[in-house]
Amino acid sequence: MSGLLGVRLLLLWGFACLWLCSSASGDLLISRDNEALQETREAARRLQKRSPNEKTVEVYRVAVDCTVTSRFAHTVMTSMAVNKANVSQEIFFEMELPKTAFITNFSMEIESKMYVGEVKEKEKAKEQYRKAVSSGQTAGLVKASGRKMEKFSVSVNIAAESNVTFILTYEELLQRKLGQYEILTRVKPKTLVQEFEIVTNIYEPQGLSYVDTHATFLSNELLPLVEKTVTDKKARISFSPTMDQQRKCPGCDGTLIDGDFIIKYDVNRQTSLGDIQIVNGYFVHFFAPPDLPRVPKNVVFVIDRSGSMSGIKMQQTREAMLAILKDLHEEDYFALIPFDSSIEPWKESLIKATKGNVAEAMAYVKKINDRGATDINGAVLRGVEMLVQGKQSKTLPDRSVDMIILLTDGMPNVGVSDTSVIQQNVRSAIGGNMSLFCLGFGNSVDYGFLDVMSQQNKGLARRIYEASDATLQLQGFYDEVSSPLLSEVDLRYPDNVVELLTTNHFNQLFNGSEIVVAGRLMDNDMDNFLLEVTGQGFEEDFKVQGQAKALDWGVMYPDEKYVFGDFTERLWAYLTIQQLLDKSKTGASDEKANATAKALDMSLQYSFVTPLTSMVVTKPETEDGPDSPLIADKLTEVQRQLAEKMSARHYGYARSPPRLAHYPPSPTYFVDGDPHFMIELPDRDDALCFNINDKPGTIFNLVRDAQSGILVNGQIIGDKKIPPDGKINTYFWRFGIVHKTLGVRLEVNTQDISVFQDGKRIKLPWSDTSSLKGPNVDLLVTKDRSLKVTLKDSVKFVILLHKVWEKHPYHRDYLGFYTLDSHLLSPSVHGLLGQFYHGIEYEVTDLRPGEFPEKPDATMFVKGQELNVTRGWQRDFRHDVKNGENVPCWFIHTNGTGLIDGDATDYVVSGLFKTV
Repeated sequence: MSGLLGVRLLLLWGFACLWLCSSASGDLLISRDNEALQETREAARRLQKRSPNEKTVEVYRVAVDCTVTSRFAHTVMTSMAVNKANVSQEIFFEMELPKTAFITNFSMEIESKMYVGEVKEKEKAKEQYRKAVSSGQTAGLVKASGRKMEKFSVSVNIAAESNVTFILTYEELLQRKLGQYEILTRVKPKTLVQEFEIVTNIYEPQGLSYVDTHATFLSNELLPLVEKTVTDKKARISFSPTMDQQRKCPGCDGTLIDGDFIIKYDVNRQTSLGDIQIVNGYFVHFFAPPDLPRVPKNVVFVIDRSGSMSGIKMQQTREAMLAILKDLHEEDYFALIPFDSSIEPWKESLIKATKGNVAEAMAYVKKINDRGATDINGAVLRGVEMLVQGKQSKTLPDRSVDMIILLTDGMPNVGVSDTSVIQQNVRSAIGGNMSLFCLGFGNSVDYGFLDVMSQQNKGLARRIYEASDATLQLQGFYDEVSSPLLSEVDLRYPDNVVELLTTNHFNQLFNGSEIVVAGRLMDNDMDNFLLEVTGQGFEEDFKVQGQAKALDWGVMYPDEKYVFGDFTERLWAYLTIQQLLDKSKTGASDEKANATAKALDMSLQYSFVTPLTSMVVTKPETEDGPDSPLIADKLTEVQRQLAEKMSARHYGYARSPPRLAHYPPSPTYFVDGDPHFMIELPDRDDALCFNINDKPGTIFNLVRDAQSGILVNGQIIGDKKIPPDGKINTYFWRFGIVHKTLGVRLEVNTQDISVFQDGKRIKLPWSDTSSLKGPNVDLLVTKDRSLKVTLKDSVKFVILLHKVWEKHPYHRDYLGFYTLDSHLLSPSVHGLLGQFYHGIEYEVTDLRPGEFPEKPDATMFVKGQELNVTRGWQRDFRHDVKNGENVPCWFIHTNGTGLIDGDATDYVVSGLFKTV
């Protein structure tokens, strides 16, 4: 870089702000560039030492212009920076936007030349993305930013005494929750801005019932600067402090503006038919009728109490349940099913929410404690069974809504653990007759699995973040779904008038929410535009009919007709794409493919950055290099979870208190299961895994260190007979361990342990806890569980015994092999596990939907190769030999090809103690 080497200024507005760049972790480019991070920190220190009067980069203007037309928000964020130095400088620009929004445009104006983004199919943009990443250039990335926002960041080199203007545009349909709409603007300038302005105009033909504005940073001095003008159908809110008004104190450079600027509002609702608006051949129908009585509900709370819920999570769950139970209405029925590896309902059937029953339930909830594993399949099916039995026995009211609320923080690891099988079981049991709502607590939960399972069963999933307000998050979700007003809602329009309709059947309408349907008109004959809304209410069926009327927007807003344009068409496109993306997660494979293809076509047609598209911007050529692409992607919720998890782990190290010395946890390398190899990388808080498929009887070399004389081989065994699915599972059942220098040889199998030394053989059974201490080797046997092998001044191994039910028709007992203190082996160590003992360099980019929604795919660059990998889980049984602990990892397909040196067959040896 020319000019101030390594000085990277970050033009960052939480909509825009200028600050010193720190490590960006948790974005779609998942990598750790320690040298770059160190360079950035050094640059920051150098910049801090410079004269405060030296002119560098000045943020001249920051503007947020939001126009909301009938709940559809169009936001333009503009920022201009001037490089006042006499050398060129690189500026990073980072913007935060709501995660429900789609970016529609990003452009940069540099020296009167405009660089405009182009939305492309993600696959077509991928090659540019790969080149940008592999060449070390900075790509424009999107990463998670808290619960509601995501960040988009770019960088550009600006010549001396030049300026750059960044313009980002995004659109979203505001969702009504708990009786209001929310417009959230994150404002974190970090510096004083000459021209700072937030302007929001709201146009609602139904009329505004109220408009409320507040911000987390509004002091008594700043509060009068918020100007709000509200008429019947329009509101204008503006906030434009001067530089002096932004200052924390007279004469200082610190700014008071740091936080969220929030506008909340609702509209008048005068008719049960709802409100229909027609503009330029498209219509949108908003349905949220006033004054409907709530429908009684029958709710089963399925509560995870497994060991991973210990501590604060279990405490917060108890607190939330106590508050929720208090809010039950007396006509509701409820049940509690705490579960771990065992499923123990509080009562055998749902009971009425009388004051006495609720008090008894609250006393029971206070005693729920964590323990055991996680049997999600059995717990949910038990809840379904209770609701079915209640309806069949007529103990539950006919006109009532059935729902299950599942709260879990982990992966299923006992009973049925295959998530796709669980989804199939639950869908079959529910049969479309009740709703399943899933709350995923924390970052370890398989959110994609819960999301799909909810959508398949008339419900929705919600992430609960591990934080001090988790109790309020749980209560807040319950408040959204606790008061059903209608079920099985249908909005019908004439077939000869309307086409390309969005979803018009809804399972429920909850108090405080809203149903939105949009479509295209086939002609402008409003005389034939009749509509009907039906649903099941509390005491009787709901049915209203009426005729739609086109509003004259020019008369309603005579001075601002130009503002509205094609908002109904774009609202229709936004809603259609969102619903197609949801459909692409569920249903048959051909339905998923069809929904994905349609969503992609529409994303390209309307220039929306969705999970299927990317926005490509080409940066200008500089003296430091040629044109390079910036890529803007859209995070799915699964990608957000993964990104946040990796970001949190990374910053956990970065933000920890200084210590005299820091020793990272030792990595563990193991093989367990059928047989799954796991490479733990604690310095990156990550793991790699692969599976080896071969015929029973094959012997593989796991560890070979000629310098120290250590050799470890393992032999696989197959199932007793071919299972119904035709797939024979293989496991390790015998290990041979040799230390030539020490003269030690061990054979460990599922029956016993044999030690050979100095011409003698000692046999230890698995059936007793015992130990053997010698001059060169120590053995510790834990009955029917584990063997710990400690070789003198060298590596340690742990072998786990997995005992299977003796009469199991297919499976056999098998062994797991874990390596500890592997750093004590020589640099020449090799083998299927040994080759990784001294680390491995890799980079993961381009997260994208995989075959299963809960298991995204990505691209891995490793050993000069490019691999398609999948984010999955493997079991680590060291702490729980029965159920294991799920460890997230990047799964390398085809027997680890591309990750391991050579081919899996290169590691086959002829005997348990042979090297060839």
